[in-house]
Amino acid sequence: MSIKLITGHIVHFPNSTESPQQDVVEIKQGALAIDGEKILTTDTAAQLTQRYPDAEVIDYGNKLVVPGFIDTHLHFPQTEMIASFGEQLIDWLNKYTFPTERQFEDPAYSRKIADFFLNQLWRNGTTTAAVWATVHKNSAEQLFSAAYERNMQILTGKVCMDRHCPDYLQDTPESAQQDSADLIATWHNKGRLKYAITPRFAPTSTEKQMAMMGELMSSYKDVYLQTHLSENQQEIAWVKELYPNSKHYLDVYDSYQMVTERSLFGHCIHLEDDEWRLMSEKGAIVSFCPTSNLFLGSGLYNLNKAKAFNVKTTLATDVGGGDSFSMLRTLGEAYKVFQLQNITMDSLSGLYMMTRGAADALKLPDIGDFNAGTFADFTVLDPHFNELSSLRLQDSDDAEDILFALSMLADERATVATWIAGNPVWQAQ
Repeated sequence: MSIKLITGHIVHFPNSTESPQQDVVEIKQGALAIDGEKILTTDTAAQLTQRYPDAEVIDYGNKLVVPGFIDTHLHFPQTEMIASFGEQLIDWLNKYTFPTERQFEDPAYSRKIADFFLNQLWRNGTTTAAVWATVHKNSAEQLFSAAYERNMQILTGKVCMDRHCPDYLQDTPESAQQDSADLIATWHNKGRLKYAITPRFAPTSTEKQMAMMGELMSSYKDVYLQTHLSENQQEIAWVKELYPNSKHYLDVYDSYQMVTERSLFGHCIHLEDDEWRLMSEKGAIVSFCPTSNLFLGSGLYNLNKAKAFNVKTTLATDVGGGDSFSMLRTLGEAYKVFQLQNITMDSLSGLYMMTRGAADALKLPDIGDFNAGTFADFTVLDPHFNELSSLRLQDSDDAEDILFALSMLADERATVATWIAGNPVWQAQ
């Protein structure tokens, strides 16, 4: 065996929990023992150096070592249009998103942005992501290929839309189904890759295309679905016009067998109680995107409703509607969204939401914690990454306080290193 010991301030959640503050494991002078791609164990640094005297030691001192962040909704083709001047959702798509996505018909361009995009994830500590490509088959292929080369866990798929978008971005029901099936055959479960069937949202797919995407969901039981749901009031009104026989927005997807325990719905801001109930019954997953929701003026996600109906909530940056790749800063924006509704969320609950909680929601048992046998995907954070954070945290060694401060102050400079499957993919200079 070639064992490495990663020493530092270890923080993770070894079990599924509804009480992250009570069930967190924090080892202030701790270590991870990793063998190849996987974690062997965690303990104090003293115990593990004694147990593995010949191990290579990578010492991160008092820096935080946490499971790699899991971002459940973002768009890699929108990387270059991040922070474009705000519009409401529909106008923003037409003005910025669709023209940018046109460039991804070129495979070389797709690969260029895919490489840049993954590097941005790693610089911010993200090791797993559910990512949107474009309507072009090659855009998904290039992202899959780039992630596969680094043994990274990625869920992605080509976007499907055959109406209400520019002609240059339209596919057909038949081509969308065939391209998706081909991508599933080639990439799904190759290494750590997963396929996500990806209708952009109900307004951009005809009923025929929705039906054919539903057929795919029924045919491939372990693929995922990712789409948008109830992000914007104008969008909801549009769906009611286009699908007048549906009881509500979520019913559109459900009528085509798209609401399952592997379905990720981005935003879910304006859900009716019947929609919350259906989400819960089917075990569907919310991708909560606070930065994007604030940036586009879409609304405030109701965490209390999600909890009342026992709906799984994960955290997502939604780049490029979201204006940061940082899951820490996204957590900070989530805190503010909840503050506006008199909802309190502590930073350990936030960390759980974007590590073990997200892994559980996605049914990915080998990521999200430091249990034996999980992939050694982790990030190392420096609480003292600049003068201000150093001053703020000069007398603090408590993980909850450190994480809260970083959720407000951090940027990519707080990331010391990001490791995927036992290998460093990014390290600060």
